Amino acid sequence: MKNFKQFITVKAAADYLGVAGNTIRNWGRTGKVQEQRHPVNGYRLYRKKDLDRLLRKLEG
Repeated sequence: MKNFKQFITVKAAADYLGVAGNTIRNWGRTGKVQEQRHPVNGYRLYRKKDLDRLLRKLEG
């Protein structure tokens, strides 16, 4: 993970998709959306392009 600008946090991802933070975490655990971990603090991070792909699936 070299470019952290392409990643967003759980809260930002939840706001972007219009769901709760726990929903995003659950989707990450089940593989519905790919999650990364920050190498220093271990926080969950999500790529916006992965969220866009999921959003298209949910809308379609």
